[in-house]
Amino acid sequence: MADRGSRGDGSRTGRERLRKLTQAALNADETVDQVEGILGDMGEVLVGLGGTIGTLEGTFTTFDASLVNLSTTMTRVDGMADQVEDLMSRLEAIVARVERIVGIVDTALAPVSAVESVGRGVASMLGLGRRA
Repeated sequence: MADRGSRGDGSRTGRERLRKLTQAALNADETVDQVEGILGDMGEVLVGLGGTIGTLEGTFTTFDASLVNLSTTMTRVDGMADQVEDLMSRLEAIVARVERIVGIVDTALAPVSAVESVGRGVASMLGLGRRA
């Protein structure tokens, strides 16, 4: 270890050593005070952090309950989608039946329309048509 004495011969006086030791003790005491201040501030921060973590846990509990509700709702929606699909199938079958009935009625009424057209033609020839 290199000696940093003020004399060129490498020896320190007792006074210089005492001054250096006193300065080191003062520096150490100041450092301890700074560390205590930092630790005191950290204590307050940790207490605040504890409260924040407690609030966060409550939020997660609420969020978990919300996710359970969402899952239940999604299950119900899935069930309703199946019911809607069944209903649509039934409605499509009804529409197909109605279309067939309309086709049958059109076919059945075609001769009546032809007779009506012929009757109007005959009535027109006989002068029994509509007069305005």
